[in-house]
This record gives sequence, structure tokens and C-alpha cells, in this order.
Amino acid sequence: MKHYEGVFSSVRKNGEIYFRASLTYRRKHISLGSYKCPEAAHAAYSEGLRLLNSPRTALDEYTEESPLPFEKWVSLINFRDNGIYFGNPIYMGQKLFYYYLSPTHVLKFDLDDLFYYSSHKIMCRGSHYFAADYGLQVSIASRYGIKPYAREGKDFRFINNDPTDFRRENLEILNLYHGVSRERQKNGQYLYTVRIHIRGNYIVGRYPSEWEAAIAYNKAIDILKKNGVTRHYIPNYIEGLSPSRYADIYTKVTVSPKITDYRPPTSPNNR
Repeated sequence: MKHYEGVFSSVRKNGEIYFRASLTYRRKHISLGSYKCPEAAHAAYSEGLRLLNSPRTALDEYTEESPLPFEKWVSLINFRDNGIYFGNPIYMGQKLFYYYLSPTHVLKFDLDDLFYYSSHKIMCRGSHYFAADYGLQVSIASRYGIKPYAREGKDFRFINNDPTDFRRENLEILNLYHGVSRERQKNGQYLYTVRIHIRGNYIVGRYPSEWEAAIAYNKAIDILKKNGVTRHYIPNYIEGLSPSRYADIYTKVTVSPKITDYRPPTSPNNR
């Protein structure tokens, strides 16, 4: 069999022969993937060398005809330009880095997040992004204080209107707590409206401060549980509030009679 530089044959458990391509650059051994034939593996090897030794080749020059997947293009070009190799499709910029999901789908992050995303692969489902973490899919948004139920524009917003820019300076959390939303009233003033879902949405009340609203939500949970509602609710944790201050607000805050008087239907399913 003809010898191809950078190509090594291997055998799968079922006896099938396949070919691995790899190269060494700046003392770094880089795997380029597995291929069905030695010619394809060698083409990947040659392409990898070309990228590493062609400083003018840019990421936007990638085509589907390339023998290398786009993710590998990103890794190799970043290694060439920045001297750091990542297994994930990351390209370093000034004061930020780019994570390429595709040639046209790029996420931006702070350098502080580099360690995490260099070892956690990002996946996309619709407009939601997840990272594989110990076998689980963890929402990227949750890393930045965005709750699972949060709505863009109402509970949080991207300051520069770019929903792919996850730099912390670009994220503004508008509503920190479960069930709480800041709403402008007809008189122009802002109040915090609290809603809780039982069998439909119920308004718990409207409050002048976010803390009062968050605590009112917790109080509504306690009342509903006492009244026999078995639905699972996540209470709000209010950071920076002393236990005595919390208890004082909890005692004084009022809750709608629709909550205090609510009784679940006799059916065992009260969700």
C-alpha cells in the first residue's frame, strides 16, 4: 500500500479499517480526524499544513469542499495566529473570543469565559444555546443570570441588540427574580408586578421595590402550599438581605385575596 505522509491506519472493533490524519506543529500533535480512505486522510493532512503555513488564509475563505471540517479550520487558524490550540472552534480576538458554530453563526464571549468554553462544546437548538457538562445540557444563558423562563426584552436584553454577544458588558438583567417583572404604569411610574402560575397566571400584587416583589412571590408560594397546592415552585433567594429585614418585609407585604383564598380543585391533579 502506498505510504501517505500524516496518515495512519487503524482497525475498528468490527474489523473495519479506517485512516487517521494528524500533524505536528510547534511541537503540538494535532489530530485531524478519521477517514474511510488514505487519500481523504492525506488531503486533510495537506490542508492542515497549508492553513498553518499560509498566514493570509482567513476563516471566511472556508468552503464545503475543504477536506477538513470547519471546526478544525477555526482551531488550526487560531493556533497559527495566536499560538494556542483549542479542540473547540474558538478564535481569539482582542479582549474577547469568538466561538464558531458555523461560518456565519458566531458567539462572542469575555476572555474570563475562555477556560470554560475551551473544554465545553456549545450546541444550538433554535435560539437556545447549551453546553455539554458532565453528560447534561446546561443552558449558556444560566451562566449569566438569565432564568430559564426569561423573555428577551422583558426580563433581559442585549445592550447592542446582538443576541450572539454574551459578553457581560452587553447583558442587562431586567428582572432578577421568579415571577417578577418591572412594568410601567399608566401614570408613567414603574412598579414590580408579581405573577404566579397555578392553573393559569394569577397576579399576586404590584410593589414599589424589587425586594418586596420577590418576597411577595415567596409568600404566595407559602400560602398556596398551606392551602393544599402541590405544584413545585422555586422560591426567590434575595442576596444581601438580612434575615430580620427579610422577615419584616415578609410580614408587611400584602398578597392578593385571589391567592390567599385559592383552594385547589378536588381532583388529585391540581396542576
